[in-house]
Amino acid sequence: MLKRVAILANGGDVSGFNAVIRAIVKTAEENNIECLGFIDGYNGLLKNNYIKLSTATNASGILPKGGSIIGSSLNANVFNYKVIDENGNVSYQDLSEKCVQNVKDDEIDCIFTLGGDSTQKSARDFTLRGLKVIGVPKTIDNDVACTDITFGYNTAVSVATEAIDRLHTTAETHNRILCLEVMGRFAGWIALESAIAGGADVALIPEIPYDINKVVEAIKHRQAMGKNFGIIVVGEGAKPIGGEMAVVATRDGGAGVINTQLGGAAQRVAKEIEELTGITTRTTTLGYMQRGGTPTAFDRVLSTKYGAKAMELAMNGIFNVLTVLKGGKLSYVPLEDVVGDNKKVGAVQGGTAESNVRLVTMDDDLVKTARDIGICLGD
Repeated sequence: MLKRVAILANGGDVSGFNAVIRAIVKTAEENNIECLGFIDGYNGLLKNNYIKLSTATNASGILPKGGSIIGSSLNANVFNYKVIDENGNVSYQDLSEKCVQNVKDDEIDCIFTLGGDSTQKSARDFTLRGLKVIGVPKTIDNDVACTDITFGYNTAVSVATEAIDRLHTTAETHNRILCLEVMGRFAGWIALESAIAGGADVALIPEIPYDINKVVEAIKHRQAMGKNFGIIVVGEGAKPIGGEMAVVATRDGGAGVINTQLGGAAQRVAKEIEELTGITTRTTTLGYMQRGGTPTAFDRVLSTKYGAKAMELAMNGIFNVLTVLKGGKLSYVPLEDVVGDNKKVGAVQGGTAESNVRLVTMDDDLVKTARDIGICLGD
């Protein structure tokens, strides 16, 4: 019998965090189960910093609210945690056993981990320490393995699509090429789907290294039809053939966390296009606009389904799994499947040979659709 469960939200914020939290709490309350929320993700788990969640108080009215009422941690790898002593010396330590002890002391029967690939990698690693965990797939990038869609993604695509709609009017009025840079890191889901939804002319994604000359050909083809403007959607991880992703900053945050900040992919594309075509070309970077604000109706429903399903799994004694949506049906897969070949304990960031992120494949319907309607993918 479950008596007490806990939720932690980890990684970059997305619209839908609170909807998942609400669904878990409401389902728990319907079954007389107490629900806690660790503050700031794995940091809260390490510091044993939590609050009680209740729809009578703090978990009420949060369905349309962006962000997370229990915060979220970025780059908190408790298996390789950054520690600074009184002299300012930095070391990295495995503090996972402290987290395990906190869960035991708090008499928590199950932890729900709301996060992306690195979050679920740490979740899997905690199962090896004896904890009972159920993951819920979150990220605007839509790159968590084993599920068709993550919560937060649809809202990000909707924001990007609205931006494309607005850019169209300026591009057409002033006969310009406008490049929109969107998030996604190593995955091109946001760029590709928003390009289709917004009627863009070119979509450059990380999975297809681009030839700038192919992009120019697409622009000149439009010119031949009397259209002296265009919209190009650029995923932040897009790169030219033989080139690298555009990086604006790096840091030393230790192993297993994201140490590179992507940015500048659209500026690189715009500069080359203007040089090669002579058409004035400008860029817009959406950045955190894609993460914030109220979730779409789709994400509210998806998040609620995920949260309720996660609590249902816990009550049925099914642990150490990730809730997923496959073929339109809610289900679950072992966290081991989500981890894939990354068997080493300690989170590994996405986009590496050891990670198991879900990328756009060339046989995906989105790729086929984009090609069918004449969107240039740079190849």
